[in-house]
Amino acid sequence: MRGELGEMPRSPLYFLQVKIYFCNFVAMKKPIDRCTAIAKPVLRRYVQYLKLEKHFSDNTLDAYQRDLLRYDQYLAVEGVDFREVAVTHLDNFAATLLDQDVSNKTISRILSGVKSFYHFLIIEKEIENDPTELMASPKRGVYLPTVLTLEEINRMESVIDLSHEEGVRDHAIIETLYSCGLRVSELCEQTFSNLFLEEGYMRVFGKGSKERLVPISQSAIDDLRRWFVVRQKFDAKPGQEDYVFLTKRGNRMSRITVFHNIKQYATLAGIEKNISPHTLRHSFATHLIQGGANLRAVQAMLGHESISTTEIYLHLDRQHLREEILTCHPRNIKKDNH
Repeated sequence: MRGELGEMPRSPLYFLQVKIYFCNFVAMKKPIDRCTAIAKPVLRRYVQYLKLEKHFSDNTLDAYQRDLLRYDQYLAVEGVDFREVAVTHLDNFAATLLDQDVSNKTISRILSGVKSFYHFLIIEKEIENDPTELMASPKRGVYLPTVLTLEEINRMESVIDLSHEEGVRDHAIIETLYSCGLRVSELCEQTFSNLFLEEGYMRVFGKGSKERLVPISQSAIDDLRRWFVVRQKFDAKPGQEDYVFLTKRGNRMSRITVFHNIKQYATLAGIEKNISPHTLRHSFATHLIQGGANLRAVQAMLGHESISTTEIYLHLDRQHLREEILTCHPRNIKKDNH
């Protein structure tokens, strides 16, 4: 039939499918596979170093590779060998990021990744001198994250429809994120084998697969037990049985799905703040500090490697204290004119 009539005309749907296939194929390629200026064997050894020596999670590895791809693209445009980079090249690279309206915080993160790469090259004896030693980083300033009040969290939970199995699940997700201060990846990867409800704690594996024990509040325990009853209706796919939170299709919950659901509930609750699952973690830490918790204890529960990371919540607490003083102190209360 085709031999008699010649080539059959392609429908618009065919070309759309080809385009989608091509885009998916490109998206599947790791950032280091798209690098051209830095030798790929070196990059692959570097990724192995980050994974095996530094114990970075898959999410952190992807972030480092994406940042290094930006640097690789700069080297390709400039025609500079990555082994012969000078500090002037690095400063120019930072300047190009500023021209692209990249925030100081993001630039600091990207340059930190570049420093890590050149530290690896020194270890591997690929280069003799580290060009990043004199590299200047932009001042980041004090970043104060968005925090929800307890009333806002309660409002967000109140709009969830508990007559549906997914609503029971989402209520447990929000309460667990807030009550335990988890990262969203830690929540999605939480398993029954690391959950000890009778003892009131869970084992969590954070960044770099570092293990910590986190207490679970009674409200979160109650929510989890309600979820476990309806979870039996979710047919877990092979290999997914041990994960605490599942989708209706029986797969482990993804970070994107949790993010989308929380944004949706915040909108329904009339919360205008720009929030994410991490906002609940910030709220957990801030409320602990405001309640008088020891900073070291909060650091341990959050799994922060450095106390300086946890200290950001002291700034939030001072800001809250200032607002309380301005609102409640008799010298700041406006007297009614009689």
